[in-house]
Amino acid sequence: MRETISVFLVCLLALFSTLYCNQQDSIPEGDLLVLTVATQETDGFKRFIRSLQHFNYSVKVLGMGEVWKGGDYMSPPGGGQKVRLLKFALDEITEDNKVILFVDSYDVIFSSGRKELLKKFQQTKHKVVFSAETLIWPDRHLEDKHPHVREGKRFLGAGGFIGHAPNLKEMLSDWSGEDNDSDQLFYTKIFINPDKRKSINITLDNRCRLFQNLHGALDEVVLKFEDGRVRARNLLYDTLPVIIHGNGPTKLQLNYLGNYIPNVWTFETGCTTCNEEPLSELQESEHPGMVIGVFIQQPTPFVTVFFDRLLKLKYPKKRLSLFIYNKEPHHEKHVGKFLEDHESEYQAVKLVGPEEGIDPATSRNIGFDMCRDDIHCEYFFSIDVEVVLKNEDTLKILIEINKPFIAPMMTKPGRLWTNFWGALSADGYYARSEDYVDIVQGSRVGLWNVPYVYHIFLVKADVLRTDLKAPDLFESATLDPDMAFCANVRNKGIFMFVTNMHTFGRVLSVENYQTNHLHNDLWQIFENPLEWEERYIHKNYSKIMRDNLVETPCPDVYWFPVLNEVGCNHLVEEMENFGQWSGGGNVDQRIQGGYENVPTVDIHMNQVGFEKEWRKFLVDYIAPVTEKMFPGYHTTAHFDLAFVVRYKPDEQPALRPHHDASTFTINMALNQVGIDYQGGGCRFLRYNCSVEAPRKGWALMHPGRLTHYHEGLPTTEGVRYILVSFVDP
Repeated sequence: MRETISVFLVCLLALFSTLYCNQQDSIPEGDLLVLTVATQETDGFKRFIRSLQHFNYSVKVLGMGEVWKGGDYMSPPGGGQKVRLLKFALDEITEDNKVILFVDSYDVIFSSGRKELLKKFQQTKHKVVFSAETLIWPDRHLEDKHPHVREGKRFLGAGGFIGHAPNLKEMLSDWSGEDNDSDQLFYTKIFINPDKRKSINITLDNRCRLFQNLHGALDEVVLKFEDGRVRARNLLYDTLPVIIHGNGPTKLQLNYLGNYIPNVWTFETGCTTCNEEPLSELQESEHPGMVIGVFIQQPTPFVTVFFDRLLKLKYPKKRLSLFIYNKEPHHEKHVGKFLEDHESEYQAVKLVGPEEGIDPATSRNIGFDMCRDDIHCEYFFSIDVEVVLKNEDTLKILIEINKPFIAPMMTKPGRLWTNFWGALSADGYYARSEDYVDIVQGSRVGLWNVPYVYHIFLVKADVLRTDLKAPDLFESATLDPDMAFCANVRNKGIFMFVTNMHTFGRVLSVENYQTNHLHNDLWQIFENPLEWEERYIHKNYSKIMRDNLVETPCPDVYWFPVLNEVGCNHLVEEMENFGQWSGGGNVDQRIQGGYENVPTVDIHMNQVGFEKEWRKFLVDYIAPVTEKMFPGYHTTAHFDLAFVVRYKPDEQPALRPHHDASTFTINMALNQVGIDYQGGGCRFLRYNCSVEAPRKGWALMHPGRLTHYHEGLPTTEGVRYILVSFVDP
C-alpha cells in the first residue's frame, strides 16, 4: 500500500514538475518587441498602429522621416533600406532574451495578441520563423533550391518574420547591400543555404499559423465572425493567422479585411472605431474654410432643385467658396439664375462655362487648385449635379468624422446601386464585395475603406497640397477619369472611406433625360419617381390616406390635393409654350371619329408627348384615392382623353351642361381663382351644387357618364386653366 502511494506521489510530482517547466519555458509577453519600418504616417500605418494597440503590443518604428529609397512592390529591387534599419536597431538590443517580430507596416494588420503569437512561435521549435508564400519572388530561378514540404507553402516571404535577437543578428551580420537592393532576395539566399538555415535555425510558417500573406492566396482567406470577434481564417489549412499581410497587389483585399479586423466591426457591437478620432462638435466661429466644387457634365434633371438644396446646407456661407463647372449650354440659365440670386452670399465664386471648352477632367483639377491656392481652404467638397443631397448636416457630419478622404453613401431607389464599389475586378473595374449588399441595405453600418467612390466626397486640403498635388490625377491611358482618380488616390496610400452611418440622399438617373421641352423635369416620373414626387406632388397628398384628407363639396364629388404650385405652373407653362390650342369647335381631327360633341379650347397630353407619364401619374396618385372613395372599384387608370383646358372671357369662358365619356373624371385646377382669374368653377346640375372656388392643385373626382351632369361656370376675368382626364372610358 505504501509503495502504491509512493509511486502515485512520484508521478504527481513529475506531472507538476512538467507543467512548471512548461510554464517557465514559455516566453514572457514582455520579451516581445515589434519592429517595423515606416518613413511617413500613411493611413495604412495608422491602421497598423491601431491594430497593435488593440492587442497591447510594444512597437518601435524605424526610419520615420527618412526619404524612402527602398523601391516598391511592383519592381524586383527594393526593401534593402528595411534591412539596414533593422540591422542597426538589432545592434542596439543587448538583451539576448528579446524576441523580435519584424513586419511591414503600411499593409499589415494584427488579428490576435502576443500570447497566441508567442505560443505558435514556440511550437515551431525554431529560432527564426519567416512568413511563407505560394509564389516565389523576385528570382524564380531559385525555386528548386527551396526545401520541399509535405504540406503548405514553400517560399519565403520577407514581409514578416519572428526570431530571437541573437539569431536575427547572426542572420543580418553579412548585410552590406544598398537601400534599393532586394530584402526578399537577401533573406531567400540565406534560407536556401542549408548551412545558414541550420546555423540560424530558420523555418517557414508553411501553414499560415502566424503569418498570412495574401498574394497568391486570396481564395484561401475568409472572415471568421465568432463571439464578438473577427479574424481571418485560412480555409486551405484551417488556421487562424495572427498577422495579415497585404503583400504585392493585394492591398484592396487587405483594406476589405481591415474593415473588420481586429474587431473594427462585429455583428454584436457594430462599428467599434467609428468614433475613435472625431473632431469635437463644430462651433459657428470654428467652421473651416471650404471650396465646394459643383460639376455639371451632362444634361441633368432637377438642377434648380439641386441648387436649392445647396443653399440649405447648414454651414456658414461666408466660410464657403464655390467652384462651378458647367459643360452643358442647356443649364446656363439654371446656373445663371442661381448666381444672380445668391453669388454675393458666398466668400468667392468661380464659374467655368461651356463656352470655355474645358474638358471634365481638367475642370476637376481647376477646382482642386482653387482650394490648394487658398490658404484659408481646409477642405474640398466635390459634388456632381446629379446628387440629391437630402441631409442638410452633411458637411458638418463629414468634417467631424475626421478622415483625409470621406464620402457619404448615396443610393438609387429600388436598386443595389451606390456611389462606391466594394471591390475591383482584375482589370480595375467594378466587382461586388461580399458585404456590399449588407452595407447598401443598412444591415452593416459604419465606415468602410473602399477602392472607388465618385459623385460626392470630402477631401482635406492638406492632402490635395501634398500627396494629391499632381495635375494629372484624372488622366489614364486605359481608365475613365473617375477610375483614374481613385487609382491615383489608392496608389498614394490614401484610404477612401464611405460612411452609411447617416442617410444622406441619392443619385439621379440621367441616361434618358431629354431637353426638348420647356420643363423637362415633368417627364422624369419613370426615371426618377422620388425626385418627381418631391418636385411636383402636393405636400399634403399623403394626408389623404393617413388623415382622410378628402372633402365632399357635392354628393359623390371628392376633392383632394394632388399637385403643388410648381407642378401646376409647369403644366400650364408647358402647354402655353407648345401653343397649339384647339379652336373649341366640334370638328376635331385629334379624336376618333373627328367630332367633339362638347368641345373646349384645349391641348391633349398626347400632343406634347406626355400620355405615358400621365397614365403613370393616374396609376400612382389617383387610383389609390379612387379605390378608397369608391370601395370595391379597382381602376385600371386607362384613359382616352387627358387634356388641359383654357377658359378666357374673350375665347371660351364656360362649358355647357354635359356628361363625360368616363367611369369617373378628374378635374384639377391649375391656377388660382381670385389671383389669376375671376369666376369659373363647376356646377353639378342634378344636385344644384357648385364648386366655385377650386383650389390650385386640388382635384375634383366625380362619376362621368350617368349621375353627374355638370357644366363649367363662366370665367369673367383673366385666364383659367384646368386639367381634365376621362378615366376608364
